[in-house]
Parts: sequence; structure tokens; C-alpha cells
Amino acid sequence: MSERTTARDEILGRIRAALDGVEAGYDVPPAPRIAPLADVVAHFAERVADYRAVVERCSAADLADRVAAALPGGARVVVPPGLGVEVPGATVDDGLSAAELDGYDAVVTEARVGIAETGTIVLDHGPGQGRRAITLVPDLHVCVVRADQVVADVPDALPLLDPGRPHTWISGPSATSDIELDRVEGVHGPRTLVVLLVQ
Repeated sequence: MSERTTARDEILGRIRAALDGVEAGYDVPPAPRIAPLADVVAHFAERVADYRAVVERCSAADLADRVAAALPGGARVVVPPGLGVEVPGATVDDGLSAAELDGYDAVVTEARVGIAETGTIVLDHGPGQGRRAITLVPDLHVCVVRADQVVADVPDALPLLDPGRPHTWISGPSATSDIELDRVEGVHGPRTLVVLLVQ
């Protein structure tokens, strides 16, 4: 190896030599798809619960009562503009600062889509979903997911999302582990996630 040849040049040279004579381009087989689920909504509820989230099913008529029941008494609640459910006493977010949001106990939002295979809720921050900050700062997130928003897997979800909007993908309450693998919740977002599944 000459003085001017670096280890990187040598490695790349070996790769080029190994690929010499190999035809460029090849067909990539399609990714295998999951077999259709018999009941995507039930599978979604099961997977969300696996992440230590609270999942409750309700009707549209019962939704306001279920939201109220999910919120602790006396809790300060923030909601996004355009939320499709009445939350008495809640503050509508008008660009509250992170410090102001830190004074709220809970947030109630809607979701854009729920993914059954991964138990993931996706927000693309349209009406009723709010800014990303309001879903990360309060300690409790109550999220409304309609049964018709639940799809089987990620490839089914992507076409439903607006690529021009930011996305927040939520799989259970915020959690992390320290070096001894002790689970700590609420470090990067809400400590508690309540999913109200409207059927």
C-alpha cells in the first residue's frame, strides 16, 4: 500500500475487484405481506395493550363520557383545534410554549391511522391531532382512534398519511431503559397512553 493509499481506498478497491464481471442490476423480490387478519381492530387493540397502554372500546355516542372518565379529576387538559369531541374545561392549544404545556396534566387528540400489526398510532398533525409538542409534554395522552382508521400493517398505512406533514408514530407510552435495563416511563413523552377505540 503506497503512502497515498488509505485503508478506505484499499477496502473499496477490494470490493470493486470482487464485483468485477458481475452484472449491474437485479430484481429485488417484493417484501412478503402479512396474511390478512380476520379482525384488524381486535388485533390492533391487543397489540396496543401489549405496549402497556390502556385500550377501551366505546361507541361514538359514549365517546365524550369515556374521554371524561379517562381524565383524572381536576386535571388541566389541553386539546388541539378541531377536536371532534367536547372536553369541558379544556384549553384549546393556540401555540402554547413548552413551559406552558408543562403545566398541563393531559392532552386529548384524535389519530390519523392505527396499525394493527405493530400496535402503532400515527398522527400526521391534521385537525383534531394538534402539534407534536402537545402530544409529548403532558403526562397523559388520551387518543381517539376510530375502527375505520385501523389498517393491517405499515404498507397499508403509508398511503393514508400526508407526506407533507410531520408524523408522530406512537407505540405505547414513552419508555426507555437504563444501563441495568430498568424500564423508565415518561422520559420522552407521556407516561400514560389511553386509547379510546370508537366502533
